[in-house]
Amino acid sequence: AEPALAGSAIIRGSEGDDTAARARCVGVLLAVGTVQAVATGVRRYAAFRLALRVETDLRLRLVAHLQQLHFGFHDTAQTGQLMARANSDIAQINNVILLIPLTIASTLTMLAVVVVLVLRSPGLAVFALAGLPLLNVAATRFSHKMFPIGMRLQEELAQMASVVEESITGVRVVKGFGAERRQVERLDTETAEVYDRSMEAAKLRAWFLPLIDLLPTLGLVGILWYGGHQVLEGNLTIGDIVAANLYVLMLIWPLRMLGMLLGQIPRAVAAAGRIHEVLETDAEIVDAPRAGALPEGGGALRFEHVRFGYSPDRPVLTDLDLTIAAGEAVAIVGATASGKTTVARLVPRFYDVDAGRVLIDGVDVRDVELAQLRRAVGLVFEDTFLFSESVRDNIAFVDPHASIDDVRRAARLAGADEFIRALPDGYDPLVGQHGYTLSGGQRQRIAIARAVLADPRVLILDDATSSVDPSKEHEIRAALAEVMRGRTTLIIAHRPATIALADRVVLIGDGRVLADGTHDGLLATDERYREVLARAEVEA
Repeated sequence: AEPALAGSAIIRGSEGDDTAARARCVGVLLAVGTVQAVATGVRRYAAFRLALRVETDLRLRLVAHLQQLHFGFHDTAQTGQLMARANSDIAQINNVILLIPLTIASTLTMLAVVVVLVLRSPGLAVFALAGLPLLNVAATRFSHKMFPIGMRLQEELAQMASVVEESITGVRVVKGFGAERRQVERLDTETAEVYDRSMEAAKLRAWFLPLIDLLPTLGLVGILWYGGHQVLEGNLTIGDIVAANLYVLMLIWPLRMLGMLLGQIPRAVAAAGRIHEVLETDAEIVDAPRAGALPEGGGALRFEHVRFGYSPDRPVLTDLDLTIAAGEAVAIVGATASGKTTVARLVPRFYDVDAGRVLIDGVDVRDVELAQLRRAVGLVFEDTFLFSESVRDNIAFVDPHASIDDVRRAARLAGADEFIRALPDGYDPLVGQHGYTLSGGQRQRIAIARAVLADPRVLILDDATSSVDPSKEHEIRAALAEVMRGRTTLIIAHRPATIALADRVVLIGDGRVLADGTHDGLLATDERYREVLARAEVEA
């Protein structure tokens, strides 16, 4: 409406001294401009709101799906690559979602301008719009060339994110070996690749986007040349020329929006493909169609002729047959890579067996709802992970609403209360990234307290005392003995003192049970058991 009103005002102004008519035109122009400003603001707000909602929902969906994926996926996936998908890839999609409604509005404006120009003056319309077919050809070529560059750029950004993530999380290893320069060189290589791909994209934009600005300028030249002759011949008025010029100027922003969208789409498509690659990955460990609740019981375990391997051609367990009574503590002992930790991972269904069954209280773990199964199994890993929260929050991770008394009781049972109370703020200070502000033994005792608070039916201790100072190990063992009393416990250990906590010791090797008995009995009668312990002492 604005160009038409401006042209009308010029025509009326040139026809006579009609101040009232000019005032009315100015008033209408101001009103139309106000409506346009409000509409533009609402449109941009709605576009940002839509883009941010899509970004938020997509990130939540991606992270939730990553948490549902099986351990086998995370064993091979690079954390940096996944972080890139959750950040830079989703940001590219956000940019396109933001541009789409704005481009739709701009396209509607552009179509309306074309219609108005054709209706008002077909001759002017021809000169004003003559460059649009050239724009179509240029846009097609630009899109085809930009797509592979956008794909490679997103991949290079993910590789760079992986190097950054590894350099930060592995900073202790990097510093320990004085390898800072090596990591900087790795990052320099990756950033150089990102720079090269980005410059390729910049070169394409450098010739395409100026072309978008040039086409309306050529239209203005055509309008002035053709329209000027028409005015001289009396076929058009100056108001018509001004209106046509304003209409052509209205094409600049829609064309720019179209150019920005065309430049962004290839990277967004590449990013969407990378995100879709994760989202379409099916979780292999899921609830069975008829999965039910875990029946009441004391946590009796049964490994029934279990066969399992992380890859089909490399079995870890070939015929594991083992029964653990409710409330019994059993130590799993074996040489390195004998499958001790694998046995522990099969109980909470981190992996599913290839053959045979794992049962808790007589029920196959595959027939139990995953959430309930894992609430019934408490784990303390050799590689302790603490969140960047308070000590209290880390202990109460499985039950955020647990009272401080329950938290302290769990800490006392784990032998952690004394050193926690000695901290500057007791249970309230943040433990720092991965808990590195604490010693290895302190982190492990907090992890034990976390498992105790969960009050699991089955407790799995995977080398839970490996990082504990020998001078303090007796305290941990005393705490563990209290925690284990009356609770089915699976102990993965190599230290004789920790093994001695168990009622039974099971020696595994070659994928099956080699010996079963007490620690003292096996030590006296089984040469293989003595060899395993001796080798473990040497490695320790």
